[in-house]
Amino acid sequence: MTKKYFGTDGIRGKVGEHPITADFFLKLGWAAGRVFANEGHGFVLVGKDTRISGYMFESALEAGLTAAGVDTRLLGPMPTPGIAYLTRTLRAQAGIVISASHNPYYDNGIKFFSVQGTKLPDEIEQKIERHIDSPMSTVESSKLGKAKRLGDAAGRYIEFCKASVPTRLDFSGMRIVIDCAHGATYHIAPHVFNEVGAEVVTIGAEPDGLNINDECGATKPERLAATVLAYRADFGIALDGDGDRLIMVDHKGEIVDGDELIYIIAKARLDAGQMTGPVVGTLMTNLGMEHGLKQLGIDLIRARVGDRYVMEMLAAHKGILGGESSGHIICLDRTTTGDGIIAALQIMAEMQDSGKSLHELKSAMQKYPQVLVNVKTSKKINPDEDEGIQKTVKVVEKKLGGNGRVLLRASGTEPLIRVMVEGQQEDLVRNYAHQIADDVKKAMGA
Repeated sequence: MTKKYFGTDGIRGKVGEHPITADFFLKLGWAAGRVFANEGHGFVLVGKDTRISGYMFESALEAGLTAAGVDTRLLGPMPTPGIAYLTRTLRAQAGIVISASHNPYYDNGIKFFSVQGTKLPDEIEQKIERHIDSPMSTVESSKLGKAKRLGDAAGRYIEFCKASVPTRLDFSGMRIVIDCAHGATYHIAPHVFNEVGAEVVTIGAEPDGLNINDECGATKPERLAATVLAYRADFGIALDGDGDRLIMVDHKGEIVDGDELIYIIAKARLDAGQMTGPVVGTLMTNLGMEHGLKQLGIDLIRARVGDRYVMEMLAAHKGILGGESSGHIICLDRTTTGDGIIAALQIMAEMQDSGKSLHELKSAMQKYPQVLVNVKTSKKINPDEDEGIQKTVKVVEKKLGGNGRVLLRASGTEPLIRVMVEGQQEDLVRNYAHQIADDVKKAMGA
């Protein structure tokens, strides 16, 4: 059954435009409350990131849940993985996150976690959607829900993060820079890394409601790289607005992306005898990571783009580690969802155990040059069915042999065809990508 409102990662859009409006969130809170009330008794956690519209949507959700007769525990600003953790450990009926993740402040969204700390099953989302499209009602006054602030939420999550690495490890010799993207980790990440012993320099930790992800964080790590060099730090950690992405910077100021970080964690788990199942990446995962894992004897399975699909593949193949180049890293042997802070701690643990710098660890995997060209589409075309495009693709794939690949896919959020080519020689890869992009334009009559 096709869903009307929920996408692959909840509901997201521009504030003030349907469905990201106060009246819709009121109705959504009520609809979710009706479903949760039917599923059992208990309370629902509501957390948010630091964007200004979070106040409005938090109030609307609280009102809707209350009208449906469901109790609410308000967490305030809290990283998405922290809400997943608290939902599980507090045995809440569900956790609700008000966030648009790495998007600018003028966007917002919502996603739900189940009592297991994982994304809601499709059937629950479909039940919520059916209630959204029905008239809203209010339970009798004696059955109205109540709302409370949960004062120790941050402290609980900080302790959980610290417990994801052995207490025997001493990080006191490390100087690190943390970029919190003016987001939900601003009051948590500095404490975590300071309390495990590291010397911490913090940037991007002064949210004003409008500066979340603004030229900072995991999507813009250039400022972090400059700060690492200025402070002669051992490495830098860039989180995104809701704390579920991680990009790092080594002591030379070089960016270390999600693929390289996943490889480092996989090798560490293998060396410790703790690696089980394959690593799950996506269609965009670098071929160099696949080849590097193969040399270690670890299989890579590719899922569709999106952490939801990575999670589904991990469950299906009994894996413990997966993620995306963008920095979503899922360590299922430590937590239930992508978590930037916990992933960074795993990298630090391997640096300490191996005695190697982040630069040395990432150098064990050779990334292949990857060129992505976005072609704006004026009409709907299927590149897999166009003879001209496929002819060029086959020629390019033959030239690349086993040392490269071609991927064409339609964007799920924009009118674009994404043309990706990777191989060992960057100039050739770039030429091939533009060659295929030109064929896509011809297919549209451009």
